[in-house]
Amino acid sequence: MGSTTRPLIMTLGVTLLASCAGNNVDSASAPEQQPAAAQETTADQSIVTTGSRIQVGNVEAKSQFSLGTVAPAAPPPPSMRMAEPVPMPYYHDVGRDKFNAFAENAFKIVREAPVSTFSIDVDTASYSWVRASLNNNVLPQPASVRTEEMVNYFSYDYAPPRTTDQPFSTNVAVFPSPWSAGRKLVRIGIKGYTIQKTTRPRANLVFLIDTSGSMNEPNKLPLVQKSLDMLVDELDERDTVSIVTYAGGAGTALQPTPASQKAKIRAVIDSLGAGGSTAGAEGIRQAYNLAEANFDPKGVNRVILATDGDFNVGITDQNELKGYIERERTKGVFLSVLGFGMGNYNDALMQTLAQNGNGTAAYIDTAAEARKTLVEEAGSTLFPIAKDVKIQVEFNPAAVAEYRLIGYETRALNRDDFDNDKVDAGDVGSGQTVTALYEFVPVGGRRTMDDLRYGAKTAAATRSSELGFVKIRYKLPKSDTSRLISTPIDGRFEVRSFDAAPRDARFATAVAGFAELLRGGRYTGTLSYEDVLRIASAARGPDEYGYRSEFLSLVRAAKNARTMAQLDR
Repeated sequence: MGSTTRPLIMTLGVTLLASCAGNNVDSASAPEQQPAAAQETTADQSIVTTGSRIQVGNVEAKSQFSLGTVAPAAPPPPSMRMAEPVPMPYYHDVGRDKFNAFAENAFKIVREAPVSTFSIDVDTASYSWVRASLNNNVLPQPASVRTEEMVNYFSYDYAPPRTTDQPFSTNVAVFPSPWSAGRKLVRIGIKGYTIQKTTRPRANLVFLIDTSGSMNEPNKLPLVQKSLDMLVDELDERDTVSIVTYAGGAGTALQPTPASQKAKIRAVIDSLGAGGSTAGAEGIRQAYNLAEANFDPKGVNRVILATDGDFNVGITDQNELKGYIERERTKGVFLSVLGFGMGNYNDALMQTLAQNGNGTAAYIDTAAEARKTLVEEAGSTLFPIAKDVKIQVEFNPAAVAEYRLIGYETRALNRDDFDNDKVDAGDVGSGQTVTALYEFVPVGGRRTMDDLRYGAKTAAATRSSELGFVKIRYKLPKSDTSRLISTPIDGRFEVRSFDAAPRDARFATAVAGFAELLRGGRYTGTLSYEDVLRIASAARGPDEYGYRSEFLSLVRAAKNARTMAQLDR
């Protein structure tokens, strides 16, 4: 080949390498702890990145190669001209998302099972996932819809507690069901006290960041970086940040650093690149070790995991990881999970980790959601006011024939778990609200089940004016002994019509109804998407950030969404 064409081919070759490798071509932006190797395979070529080296097939180049030193050459004849290189698309899976299946709560006969017990839940991952699905014009998988997470995505205007000695206030409302004539709903709301920013505890945070090849999508690692940059802004000189990354292996990218050194922390976050397999369990182990080495007995010690959950190296079994997380939380280090991406999102694993790590699980689908979770709600995300919070409701058989808990299927507890301080439960953060809804059939109403022929006849309760009794058990963050709050459900909280119910109760009912429709609508009677829109529109109220207006848009989107994602997207 003539010498006049060699510079052009060299230039095009380097351009193609840069196009295939994306940001990895720039060695100056690569993190110090770069994964040993990362491999992606397409139909006709293999790309391997090793530090700042890029290999395409059998050709290897260094990212330091300078195009500026290549002498200009005359253009070749048309027969020898090469086509412009096409940028390599991001790797994207479809249909490999994993969710734990669960049976929807059914009605129970009060004479046979008067007591309902569950762990509270302040996670919001399900709502964000539903939104991401509907924004792609696809209905979410039924198993991905957890009604309680849909309802608790929104904050509600409950009266705050009067003192910090009792960190909760309990708010009860009873009103007719909007979808089944003759049935009623009980709304139980909890409001936690708000820790003032000036008096909040110090935070010892370890960012555990998935940098494996599956994170190489715009809505994964780049969104992780934006999200954690936002969180860094909320921290101050009292706090410390460490960073552990994992791909084929795991390593410490940033030793414990005062949060006042924001530029240094951001430089590490923004330098990360994706490539390789996913040794998530090893990353978790190293993150806990780092958190424990910098442990503050008077502060909040937390690992924040940012991942799509695609663990495929090392320990991948959920039960093994659950056992490890359970043992580590007894040392005072909590785990929160931020999920990213669609196509191979492992929600099942994320829920297991968060629920057993005394932390919350959020799904980040947009920068706006990152701002909501890590900026607007930073206090509730980072700083717990109570742990192991359980609710137990006993219904009065003289007033209530049947009931069902709407949602919380994955948070159900045995009756004797309520008084057992060894049983783990959910946590509540600073200023958070928690909402639960029960649907019940009053005595004399139309039942879903007949009495057994030989069932025991329970004597009528003496306090027939009470529908039931609510008990809440919780522990303060640094305590291992629970405390008890109790409230009767009686006529003081009941209204005659649905429209007379508190506005927030009506909005929560609309959200719960929407979730139940997405799950199949087994118990929603005549309720339709149009009914949800009508109820939510009338109860929207103040909407400073537009979250409730966005909910209305999602309901409209669900009316025309596909039932399955297209594989050729």
